[in-house]
Amino acid sequence: MRLTSRIAPAALAVAALLLGVLPAQAQAHPDRTPGRTPDRVTVGDRTFIADGQGRALQWRGFNLADKNSRGANAFAGIQERDLKEMSARGFNLARLAFFWDDLEPTPGHYDRGYLTKMRRILDWADRYHIKVILDAHQDVYGPHFGFRGIPAWATRDEGLPFTPTPDDWFAGYFQPSVQTAFDHLYKDADLRAAHARMWMTVASDLGRHPALLGYDLMNEPFAKFLEGEDLPTAAARFEATELTELWNRLAKAIRLVDRRSWVFVEPTVIVGLGVPTQLGRIDDPHAGYAPHFYETAMETGADYDPNGTFVPAYEAAISDYPTRHRMPVIVGEWGGNPSIPHGRQFVTDMTAAMDRFSSGWTWWQWCRGGSYCFLDQTGAVKPNAQLLVQPYARAVAGDPLTYAYDPATRTYTLTFRTRHTADGPTQITVPRDTYPGGYRVDVRGGKAGWKERGQTVTVNTRGRAGATYQVTISPR
Repeated sequence: MRLTSRIAPAALAVAALLLGVLPAQAQAHPDRTPGRTPDRVTVGDRTFIADGQGRALQWRGFNLADKNSRGANAFAGIQERDLKEMSARGFNLARLAFFWDDLEPTPGHYDRGYLTKMRRILDWADRYHIKVILDAHQDVYGPHFGFRGIPAWATRDEGLPFTPTPDDWFAGYFQPSVQTAFDHLYKDADLRAAHARMWMTVASDLGRHPALLGYDLMNEPFAKFLEGEDLPTAAARFEATELTELWNRLAKAIRLVDRRSWVFVEPTVIVGLGVPTQLGRIDDPHAGYAPHFYETAMETGADYDPNGTFVPAYEAAISDYPTRHRMPVIVGEWGGNPSIPHGRQFVTDMTAAMDRFSSGWTWWQWCRGGSYCFLDQTGAVKPNAQLLVQPYARAVAGDPLTYAYDPATRTYTLTFRTRHTADGPTQITVPRDTYPGGYRVDVRGGKAGWKERGQTVTVNTRGRAGATYQVTISPR
């Protein structure tokens, strides 16, 4: 069943917004009412999303993506059991890929059945206490080039040829036809309006869902290279100009219909080479940063090098932008084949790094059998992927100062400082699979009590604001 956009009156506002003449009162932003609980907590150089009690939140989870099913079969590869099993292992976040080419198969006509399926997955997530980020996914632009993402009707390649590169799908981004299509998407007024309208349709339909955390505005954006530019030069120019403008424009469109949810923006893939982003300011008080964390050599089949420079170089480069703009960081994609010889060290090093610079992550991906999948064909967790199942503090009633998990000793340590604007208990997820023989909890730093229920350790602190506590969880 097709659905003509139900937000036609807002389409005029989008057009005005795109032309830069939207009235100021219509440029809605989330409320910042005096006395209202802040939506984020900044501790040192790191920012966390905060809940309604002012607690700093942390996230662990997976990407859910079905690229093979489309049309009437869209999302067929995502089932309720996926959300149930994720929750049973302690995870609390899913990044759900959807495809514009399925949502809007012809200009201005949206597929109601597709939106209904998205809502059904959000319903499942809510049932199992998982939040969802909706990811407008694209690979090599979209179906015009043999992939998924931006519709063929929104593809303008100026008749330039496209030749797939066997065994290297990512090489398609460097072909002039693909780069030209991206250039038109960013510059042509009708495509800019269509892009904004698509997001307004999604936000209007799903923005009030209790499971929704926010929107990842476009997966792995790319751009047209100018003559003489190499990848770092092109990426820096694009990020500082067109990409910054794109994220601000789409965020403003979403705010016309959804004042509450987060918008997550990505840099280009150049960050994977340890190059700091040149993105400008995102003028939205509910903006988060969602970079990807992939090792280029591993993407082409190499083993992880425990003595290499990838992790420290990435970690050194990634934090400057979100620190300057006080943006929470949730790594939208990371992963690799956990069965490689150094797979255990790979997972250990990557999760430890993200504990130092981010507030959460989603592994690519929750699936069965494939090389990057968390599960094998039987549905069992792959041996090294089991290391993703770790304790973490999903809600901290104060400022998280440090937190880390040592898989060698299976010891988790959280240090936090209480704050007068944070109410309620600190809640630490302790997955059953991590401590099959049970665990012990040690809380130091003042008056405190703890209790266990299911996979959650709840710590209640009774000291004054500004008191520091350390919680240690280790095998019994």
